[in-house]
Amino acid sequence: MASIDWTSPPHSATPTRGIEDGFQSGARSPITEPSRERVTILVSFQSSWRGRRPSAARSPSRSPNQSSQHHEAQPVAVKAPAPPLTPEIAEAIKASPFAALGIADALVRATLDEQYKDPSPIQAEIIPHVVARRDVIGCAQTGTGKTAAFVLPLLQLLSTSADPRGPIRVLILTPTRELAAQIGERIEVYGRYLGIRHAIVYGGVSQHRQEIALRQSPDMLVATPGRLLDLMQQRLVKLDGVTHFVLDEADRMLDMGFVNDVRRVVAAIPTQRQTLLFSATMPQAIEALAQSLLKNPVRVSITPAVTTAERVEQSVVFVAKADKRAMLETVLRDGTVERALVFTRTKHGANRLSEQLDKAGIGSAAIHGNKTQGARERALEAFRKGTTRVLVATDVAARGIDVDGISLVVNFDLPNVAESYVHRIGRTGRAGASGRAISFCDRDERPLLTDIERFIRRRLPSSGTDAGAAAAASPGAAAAASPASPARQGRPRRYRGSRW
Repeated sequence: MASIDWTSPPHSATPTRGIEDGFQSGARSPITEPSRERVTILVSFQSSWRGRRPSAARSPSRSPNQSSQHHEAQPVAVKAPAPPLTPEIAEAIKASPFAALGIADALVRATLDEQYKDPSPIQAEIIPHVVARRDVIGCAQTGTGKTAAFVLPLLQLLSTSADPRGPIRVLILTPTRELAAQIGERIEVYGRYLGIRHAIVYGGVSQHRQEIALRQSPDMLVATPGRLLDLMQQRLVKLDGVTHFVLDEADRMLDMGFVNDVRRVVAAIPTQRQTLLFSATMPQAIEALAQSLLKNPVRVSITPAVTTAERVEQSVVFVAKADKRAMLETVLRDGTVERALVFTRTKHGANRLSEQLDKAGIGSAAIHGNKTQGARERALEAFRKGTTRVLVATDVAARGIDVDGISLVVNFDLPNVAESYVHRIGRTGRAGASGRAISFCDRDERPLLTDIERFIRRRLPSSGTDAGAAAAASPGAAAAASPASPARQGRPRRYRGSRW
């Protein structure tokens, strides 16, 4: 016997909005759909339903973009008993812009439950192509609604040919555990009125529950490469029935060294399939990978091939390495900083910086690849709720952080790979919101800054405000942050290859 989380229809009007999906929200919909409650269904693998009993109700305050540990355990095989389809609901479904994209009424109704008004640009471009079964290359920043752009049409395609005990038909490959959990949560939300089953597998946790989930014949599988290959080698998962393959955050896959793992997974799925590739940046290595995976793809680029979020105010502060921590403390004490995400280059550096901030009276938590999955989820949950105002992270965790209201990103250490700068600052200024990104640069990091500026095709301004904050924090920081020595005041700075 095993337990499966079943999502029942709502009973109180508490609609929420997942920031990753980047929808443009308007006034409240006339539909007031209730928040979901959970019950536990007992299932026998040899027979049908045996019984039902309610579990603790889901907290109404829980946001749908908050992943939970049940995702890595069992698939959600859900067709929620829908409330009656009233004339008011039917009219709202018919009038929704999502209906014009060719998706089913059940999916449109789910978007209305979430109070989504208009599709984002990438959704409007990609959804019709996916419904038409075309291969797609999507170049878009995080926070633009990319996840819904492929989840909604794939649910549409699966719903037209549901197979109660068939093979895995959709494989979604992601670089990080957090991103896998977030995609699984969106599948659950959008597919609440469909009978589509999904499972999520990733490393860092026991695979026992994942084995149970795979035995229940999910229609969709969301996975990270390492754990998926482990399960394939143990012959616990078969991919010979895959008809739709999604490679999400492809540039991050390459940055993390997963390209060979991706190719091994691709070799195990049928060549006759629909393939969707998404990437925030499109360097030549991604172009080469795309050519080997996709057939006559449609290209959708909502932003230029290399860009940074338009609504993010970016700046760089020159500072000695020894003075970075004092400067960071001063910046974080600014009362306008609601939530701050601080990036370090190493896992040890993240732990040490978090401990130093705690000693300075600035509550923080660290998140990186060496943390257990439970510790990472607890840190993210505290950051979402606001009980922890500062999160210190490495690049491995950058793509898995989907939190509303991050007002400031600080590059405590500049990234070794220029593309990572785009992904880091993409954590703020999401879904139309504004944000700030401050980069600390010591003398040894100036070549890295040059690489970043060349990659994003713009020069980052030196921030006098933040330089002044550094001066208040430490005399050494003041000297390092000053754009020019007193003898050079009034004279232009010259570009010398690395920076000035």
